Amino acid sequence: MDLIDRQFGIHATALQLRAQRLTLLASNIANAATPGYKARDLDFRAALDGAADAVKYRVPLQNSLDGNTVELSTEQTQFAENVVQYRTTLAFLNGRISTMMAAIKGGE
Repeated sequence: MDLIDRQFGIHATALQLRAQRLTLLASNIANAATPGYKARDLDFRAALDGAADAVKYRVPLQNSLDGNTVELSTEQTQFAENVVQYRTTLAFLNGRISTMMAAIKGGE
């Protein structure tokens, strides 16, 4: 276990995965009107466990005539929820860094 893992635990990896998920969801939203576009999402738990196939195609609630599987309301909701989770993880990491910096400065 390296120093980063000991200090930040799973949160450093979680932040990277949340950023990757934001990219996927933003791509889905950007391609909402692209015929044949297949919405993708990150299975966060599978990715955290190291699964290679953590990115999956989203199954739409209703099929579209042009083959696009993006459901804008679903993508926007997932994006907003992931932003909150990203910010929460980032706040935790910032707290850990602040604590470490205080400990370093206190030792001078």
